[in-house]
Amino acid sequence: MLDEISGTVDWQGLDSAHHLHPFTDHKSLHEGKVRVITSGEGVFINDSEGNRILDGMAGLWCVDVGYSRPELVAAAAAQMTKLPYYNAFFKTTTTPAVALAQRLARLAPDGFNHAFFASSGSEAVDSALRLARVYWQTLGKPGKKIIISREYGYHGSTTLGASAGGMVDMHRQAGDMPNFVQVLPPYWYGYGSQMSEAEFGIYAARQLEDKIRALGADNVAAFIGEPIQGAGGVIIPPETYWPEVNRICAENNILLIADEVICGFGRTGKMFGTDTFGIKPDMMTTAKGITSGYIPLSALLVNDRVADVLINDVGEFYHGFTYSGHPVACAVALANLDIIENENLVQRSHDLGILLRQKLNDAIGDHPMVGQIRGVGLIGAIELVADKRTRRFFDNRGRVGTICRDYCFAGNVILRAVRDTMVFSPPLVISESEIDLMVERVTHAVHQTFERVKHEVTV
Repeated sequence: MLDEISGTVDWQGLDSAHHLHPFTDHKSLHEGKVRVITSGEGVFINDSEGNRILDGMAGLWCVDVGYSRPELVAAAAAQMTKLPYYNAFFKTTTTPAVALAQRLARLAPDGFNHAFFASSGSEAVDSALRLARVYWQTLGKPGKKIIISREYGYHGSTTLGASAGGMVDMHRQAGDMPNFVQVLPPYWYGYGSQMSEAEFGIYAARQLEDKIRALGADNVAAFIGEPIQGAGGVIIPPETYWPEVNRICAENNILLIADEVICGFGRTGKMFGTDTFGIKPDMMTTAKGITSGYIPLSALLVNDRVADVLINDVGEFYHGFTYSGHPVACAVALANLDIIENENLVQRSHDLGILLRQKLNDAIGDHPMVGQIRGVGLIGAIELVADKRTRRFFDNRGRVGTICRDYCFAGNVILRAVRDTMVFSPPLVISESEIDLMVERVTHAVHQTFERVKHEVTV
């Protein structure tokens, strides 16, 4: 089939005829032209028109070790030859799943000695939320069902994950399941203009405390939050935020779930975002960087407090997936973690993240449309604003970001627009010269965007 089709137009026509894309306005997509990606190497992907595109998003925050790593291909091929699949039901296991669970226990914070495998971040979140409720039921507190999360939070696209998240449009389309509520995110640039960052961090955390008080702690099962809210616009909490959340959850006997799907495995300059911000979670959801996106896999990491109840008191946990602990996915994850550790990519993320932000600040930090450049490790954001002095956003938020995103794409660099915030998370293997190229292309896109909308900008 693949060899029988030639030419971009043919692929585009077949895509329009048969392929439903995620998070897509399909009518708009069909009126335009989908970009056909054919190959990738390092931090670059190639399309069917011969363009070499710097992937400033690492796919979807996930291709940590870069494209076309032969070590990962070899690991998958070797495992497929030996045992392409078996399940983890019926009192069976496979050696890659056991080895990976042990490896994750070594990498995770103290007290995290167990892993439950699935295929996506959404499934890991679903597993965490279900386990949180089962945990309290088992301890004789079945009323503890409510899950608290944050506005702009993203916890997956299943019905349960969408309800846990704070994306208004997802709630509007899918409807909300009961027992999910959201609180203010720690978005200092957007909400904290009258406070210092430290003051706002405390203020945002105490919105959680106020919500628990209003709902009753005996009705709340867990608080779930990303260390950095990635899909919400790379919202980086003030240093005061997470320590206060730790206190609030502990004092109210509420489980704390760290959604590490984006932040895990080096993205923030530490192995986990939990390490970066001093979070004290009871469960951690991971995916994406665990295999660098080469094959679907996720892992829910469970600390001893929760695991002991699950193992000793719950009895059968009626939850699992056909592909839980898939041996090929686990083998690829082990090879991927070898690369991350052997090439010191976690420290590289820390160091090159500083360099990338410095270069962006030098290039566009004083630009009248750039309100803030922020980041931790190799994840960051550029706020595009109408008035940087007053932090006034553009009207019809999202329009200017989309313009800038399209200029980035046209200029062969991929960034993502969240509202009018340009977010980035390049592969952890990006080089200094590739950072220079990324900054050059992003700078050009920002200038092009400004020329188009400068009549709206206060200078």
